Amino acid sequence: MPCTCSNLHSYNFCCALNICRGSDDDAEERPGSPSADAELFKLSLPVLPSAAPHVDTAGRVLLEGKAVAEAETRHYLDPKARSVQYNLPYKDMSAVVVGPAHPFQKDGLAAGLKNHRAGHVEDTHLQSYAFDEQYNTYHSMGYAAAPGSQALVGKTGAAEAGTVYGSAAKRRKTAEEKAAAGERKQRLQQEAAQQLAAGQPFTLTNRLPWAEKQAQAPELTEEQREYLAKASAEKEVAAAEDVEARGPTSFFHGKADKDYQGRSWLAPPRDKKKESDACFLPKRWIHTWSGHTKGVNAIRFIPGMGQLMLSAGLDGRVKIWDALGSYKCMRTYLGHSKGVKDINFTNDGAKFVSVGYDKNIRLWDTETGQVITTLNTGKLYFCGVFHPEADKQNVLMAGCADKKIYQFDFNTGDVEQEYNYHLGAVNTVTFIDENRRFVSSSDDKSLRVWEFGIPVQIKYVADPSMHSMPSVTPNPAGTAIICQSLDNQIVTYMTKDRFKQNRKKTFKGHNTAGYACQVNFSPDSKYVMSGDSEGRAFFWEWAQPYKVVRTVKAHEGVCIGVAWHPMESSKVATCGWDGLIKYWD
Repeated sequence: MPCTCSNLHSYNFCCALNICRGSDDDAEERPGSPSADAELFKLSLPVLPSAAPHVDTAGRVLLEGKAVAEAETRHYLDPKARSVQYNLPYKDMSAVVVGPAHPFQKDGLAAGLKNHRAGHVEDTHLQSYAFDEQYNTYHSMGYAAAPGSQALVGKTGAAEAGTVYGSAAKRRKTAEEKAAAGERKQRLQQEAAQQLAAGQPFTLTNRLPWAEKQAQAPELTEEQREYLAKASAEKEVAAAEDVEARGPTSFFHGKADKDYQGRSWLAPPRDKKKESDACFLPKRWIHTWSGHTKGVNAIRFIPGMGQLMLSAGLDGRVKIWDALGSYKCMRTYLGHSKGVKDINFTNDGAKFVSVGYDKNIRLWDTETGQVITTLNTGKLYFCGVFHPEADKQNVLMAGCADKKIYQFDFNTGDVEQEYNYHLGAVNTVTFIDENRRFVSSSDDKSLRVWEFGIPVQIKYVADPSMHSMPSVTPNPAGTAIICQSLDNQIVTYMTKDRFKQNRKKTFKGHNTAGYACQVNFSPDSKYVMSGDSEGRAFFWEWAQPYKVVRTVKAHEGVCIGVAWHPMESSKVATCGWDGLIKYWD
């Protein structure tokens, strides 16, 4: 039976299901019949996927039967528009100003609300006198009244001084203030009358306007400073030339040797305290002391507060400097006709010893500058160290060029003991083991340990690989000493239980061959420092000796001496053969 489906697609579908309606003659087999419906429901048809594309309706609205973007339904206005000819929803009226803007155009969003190159300027009315008053006040005193308000701009703290055209209006006192002032005046009058009756008519009862003012000395011109410096240098040179003829002398450079309370210039300041127990590496150069005409051989801070610093020069002068306040030279000691090799303070700083190349050892009074004792045996000495014990401050250990160590007593001026095992000139003497023993270094490239008072060595340290050690310093804890070896390294010896070398504590990186550059510790034993033949100051950490933590280019010539300030934990002084002493913080 032919198919009666007119549509080709329907025909194919019907043929596949075998449910074509056929002709009108076969009405009993049509789909509408019960048999056809039963056959249709018996079939299990698969669900076919939709061929329509997926449409994302997020952010879209229906407008006139079409889905359009919501942004297309909004009306964007020109920010400069003055009027709107249609109603706007609230969402459009409260929207932010958006859109592209040229960054180099004077108009548009890039300019913002500016109507002037310095910002937004509003028009206001001011009289010419008022404008000139505020303008001149701002440029003279740093503040002015803001136009259109009572606020002040600029340095508002100085507003009580008024303006350039007149002072500020004086506030009238209240009744309570007037009564208090009257009572105070009456009380002062009564006190003055009582003092007058007691025989003290000249007592200052009121503080005068000039009481807080201090007299200021006029500043000297550059020419005047040069003339004074030249005159002072000539005076010191002439005095140095006459040292042998007239004897040792000194010059005081301060204003007065005592202050208004009668305290000596040597006394430490009472308000100074230690900054910190931890020490920090210096970062900048803060001061330079220049007074020696030749190189500076050694520097020492006064024990305790470190308020003064002593320097020994190759010009034969010993100078003491203020290290806390003015940084001035306080006194110059002239007692050597040749350079000074070594200097050392006593424990209290009241005395110091100077060892010179003129074969003289002089004991000085630090405050007065007088020579207490002079030792001259006709031999050249390279070091002079006081015994650290408080009851033995009269004992001096001196290393001599004749291969001996001499123990002097300044009370008698005699030699009490001689230590003569070295085979070369003795360079250093260092006390260890709670001051019961001392270590000496020599040009014979050896270290020898001695019992104090017994001229027999108890330990001899020598090795073919060792070099001469012209500088030795103990650590603040007294458990070790560091020695400047002339093979460009610093070696460490432990001194607490057994005197032996600690090879793990060897500091390298600097160049000291041929120079007796001083080595030193920081007060907290954290850092080790040394000078250098090229004018540098090196810093190492005691815990990490293989690493140089800081290098400072300190001097043009040799940096021969370094010293850490005992109170100010980040300040270091260096001296060199360029004649300068520099202070670092």
